[in-house]
Amino acid sequence: MRYAARPNPQDSRRLAGVTGGVPVIASKLHPVVLSGGSGERLWPLSRPQHPKQLLSLISERSMLQETVERIAGLDGCAPPLVVASAEHRFLVADQLQQLGLTSKRIVLEPCGRNTAPAAAVAALVLTAEDPEAVMVLMPADHAVRDRAAFLSALELAREAVAEGFVTFGIRPTRAETGYGYIKRGPALSEAPGLFRVESFVEKPDLATAETYLASGQYLWNSGIFVFSAARYLKELARQRPDILQACRKALEAGTRDQDFIRLDAAVFDTCPSESIDYAVMEKAARVVVIPSDMGWSDVGAWNALWEIAEKDDAANAVLGNCLIQDVQGSYLRSEDGRLVAAIGLADMVVISTKDAVLVAPRSSTMAVRDVVRKLKATETQRKSSA
Repeated sequence: MRYAARPNPQDSRRLAGVTGGVPVIASKLHPVVLSGGSGERLWPLSRPQHPKQLLSLISERSMLQETVERIAGLDGCAPPLVVASAEHRFLVADQLQQLGLTSKRIVLEPCGRNTAPAAAVAALVLTAEDPEAVMVLMPADHAVRDRAAFLSALELAREAVAEGFVTFGIRPTRAETGYGYIKRGPALSEAPGLFRVESFVEKPDLATAETYLASGQYLWNSGIFVFSAARYLKELARQRPDILQACRKALEAGTRDQDFIRLDAAVFDTCPSESIDYAVMEKAARVVVIPSDMGWSDVGAWNALWEIAEKDDAANAVLGNCLIQDVQGSYLRSEDGRLVAAIGLADMVVISTKDAVLVAPRSSTMAVRDVVRKLKATETQRKSSA
């Protein structure tokens, strides 16, 4: 599918006016897809050389491709800008090419510095092209099952971006301890469907998450933001000038090679690592949230993948060459063609790849990262003693 504009019955490129009391922004939307991260909790399938955002986990397309396609063809929308690790440059370029993106813009990070610097570099690139650019910041490794609901929220965000920074909050369906939360404040009378953000909240323990769910005031933090690129740079200059300065210098000292914008490694290495929530959003004066039911998941562990997967009558998700008997509520996946036979399992995860097998209760899959870190420590020790 080519990234080409399709007719939209609600043309969002209206000239400056008022809709629901909120000024409409006529600027073009610029999708910025953050393709960093290693996806350690999805080991052994996700590896440093081929992390989860570049894997086909929820469809035949990779999660990066799913993210790009989610906003493809939206009227008044530019081709995406992708911020990725330099290590993955050819994989990213190839996957964008598979979508028919002949004009690719890929910013290459020599090292990971979290979302605030990644957004800063993207904003610097975009404002040089379009001083009025509106960014749609999206992680490449999240799943959204209801695209129509996502686009509906995006349309609302597009019209409300004059209010300040806009984020998408997901209405929680359970007391989840693996997600950050947003506490919503009062509704905006002049913009139905929007609420002031009272606070961003860290991942809670179970008891706290249960109180959040019961209160009805808290939303899961999707990590999806819509804002003016120029406004973000201005706010970053006020709150974290050290991050902005490092990003600006890394971009100026960097190089351009066809579709790639390479940040200077020595300069970018000095940039503080900080999330956009901590660096900007928690202290910004005007942040609003749109509650949504878009079938969102951060696919942060195998249990999260089981939750969104298609299941049989016994609540099993079975992919690849698997034979099961008396199995309930489990996720089984064979990636190497070898037969995985399972008998009498309940609420388990079994993953088989060419060089590793993972077996764990679904409730313990968040601990897979600990296994990965032990493997890394063992490998480091082996190399140092060789």
